[in-house]
Amino acid sequence: MIKTVENIFSGLFSEGNLKKFEKFILISATLGFIVHLLLILLNNNGYVDLSFFQDKLFVNPISAIYTPFSFILIYEAFLLIYFLPRSFTTSIAKQFEIMSLILIRKIFKDIPNVNLDDNWIQNESNLQLIYDLVGVLVVFFLIYLFKKLKEDLPKLPVHQNLDRFISYKKLISLFLVPTLSLLCVFSFLDWYNYVFLDIGTSSNIDYLFFESFFTILILVDVFILLVSFQYTERYSQLIRNTGFIISTILLRLSFSAVGLTSLLLLVSGIVFGLTILLIYNNMERQKK
Repeated sequence: MIKTVENIFSGLFSEGNLKKFEKFILISATLGFIVHLLLILLNNNGYVDLSFFQDKLFVNPISAIYTPFSFILIYEAFLLIYFLPRSFTTSIAKQFEIMSLILIRKIFKDIPNVNLDDNWIQNESNLQLIYDLVGVLVVFFLIYLFKKLKEDLPKLPVHQNLDRFISYKKLISLFLVPTLSLLCVFSFLDWYNYVFLDIGTSSNIDYLFFESFFTILILVDVFILLVSFQYTERYSQLIRNTGFIISTILLRLSFSAVGLTSLLLLVSGIVFGLTILLIYNNMERQKK
């Protein structure tokens, strides 16, 4: 079973396939950017009427950056599945990176809503943009600290059945690939119904795909944690992995909130994961 999983995983996530998928995402992002710009041009000159969009995605050319970022986020989600078998720490770091890209993409969508008239600081859209800009800087710095701590992880003795545990995680990654693909299709249909047919989701369109994706990640992380019980008895490692799951839950909760509350939940999730890793590193060093 281990050899079969290893062969399928190596074939699916081979360097050639990763390069092909990366090229596909690059071409799709470029074409999406061009099409979005053309639609903005046609809409602003009266050739097509896209006023039924609730968001001003087809008014300001800056909003066209929203489309290629959406493709980049799909690629990052795929990489998260690829990195999942490596370690909890690598997986949570990739989750933080995805959240930062979602926040940056949201900024490009909200820029057309900025009002530069008098008393602009009292405008809700202007304040939200300021919150998001500050949030990006804070999140980026926290990710830097997390990765720095990740590089300082103490080397621990390898469990004799570690290969079997990694195979379990690779098997989960293989199941997540079709799940991610179906989720992309359903999210697109949900977006289409919401935009063109005025039916469907009432959630934030920015988080349409990632609400479900992070919910799945929480379930996957819990399952991996349960499996890991038979491969480690170290209290510090169990608490670290459990803490990372709590961090993911806080990230998921940020999708359900709005405004400054959403940003605070996002930053809280990263700070919690960073603190857990800091304590874990110090505990393991003292033992060593």
